[in-house]
Amino acid sequence: MRKYRIRVGLDVDDTLYECNSYAVEIINRRHPDEEPLRIEEITSWGGAERHGDERIALYSDPEFVSTQPITPGAQEFVKKLSEIADVFFVTAVPPRCMSARAERLVRDFPEIPVQNILLGRRKDIIQLDIMLDDGAHNISSSRAAYPVLFRKPWNVGLSGLLSVNSYDDFLHFCEMVRNSFTENFPQLTHGGVLCLVGPSGSSKTEIASGLTKLEGFEKPLTSTTRPRRSTEGESAYRFIGEEQFLAEMKAGNYFETTVYSGYHFGTSEKDIDCIVERGHIAVIPIDICGAITLKNLYRERAMLVFTRRERADAIKSIIGRDIDIDDKTRRIMSLDFEYRNSEVCDAEVTVGDDVSSAIGEILELIHQGK
Repeated sequence: MRKYRIRVGLDVDDTLYECNSYAVEIINRRHPDEEPLRIEEITSWGGAERHGDERIALYSDPEFVSTQPITPGAQEFVKKLSEIADVFFVTAVPPRCMSARAERLVRDFPEIPVQNILLGRRKDIIQLDIMLDDGAHNISSSRAAYPVLFRKPWNVGLSGLLSVNSYDDFLHFCEMVRNSFTENFPQLTHGGVLCLVGPSGSSKTEIASGLTKLEGFEKPLTSTTRPRRSTEGESAYRFIGEEQFLAEMKAGNYFETTVYSGYHFGTSEKDIDCIVERGHIAVIPIDICGAITLKNLYRERAMLVFTRRERADAIKSIIGRDIDIDDKTRRIMSLDFEYRNSEVCDAEVTVGDDVSSAIGEILELIHQGK
């Protein structure tokens, strides 16, 4: 039986073509006597940083639109995606730039039909199965069944949104949705990765702690820039400064990194591989972005389990934590997005006041995969 061809929408600026980085390059050429503008200074699509208005003005310039560099790997990515999905380009450009944008897309991505180029600013009225966009404002208002945020420096502070770090992660996510997780249930009995995905306050850390007390379960050491909580021991994470983390990330020390509530988290491949090679299960409380990366790497040897806790109980847990008020606010505001992530996990467990029941459910799920 022919598999359903999912409908996938792709944003264009900073998804297929370099936009913010190209604008920064142009601005720095225009102002050679000033300290160079850094991409990290851009915290939103608005123009709040130095030369922000100048950056925004470039996006209405047809010359800028017609000369934007293609993101490395974008053409191969679109070609692969078109083999499993009906692909639509969903792009917001001013009327005077529409011809330049359409001509570029037709020339650079010939496998996508011209009628699948959707030009306009009302992305919120377009209904698709999956939408990939680097603009959080577009993701939050999207009518797609699965709106996916493409992680970029200006959206790293956002938590809870379904997100990916790379083209490969997005391709695998599309395959996961297309197959609906029905072809093969994960098998971890001879070693694998257990990703605990759920909203803040859903007891992921407590469940991981309970599982790692059992034989055959281990928690790999994750590096983070988050301050150590008063309730945590020194070995809960590898606590390091942001400068050191970014240097290690640039050096390729982490195969998976994510940002949660403004803090960086990263895991090295060797820390997980050594657990899996022993035939044990690596237990990782992680956000959906990191979980998809791990699923992409370990495939059937990775299980994504959504930890569902009643919203009121999750909020109480967040409020009671030893974190600043801004962090609490971000976590509570992201709950609705995080609950939607249950749809892309392999299984779901309900968490009550006592995590032992949830741990028991997870053990049954692992046994089910035999």
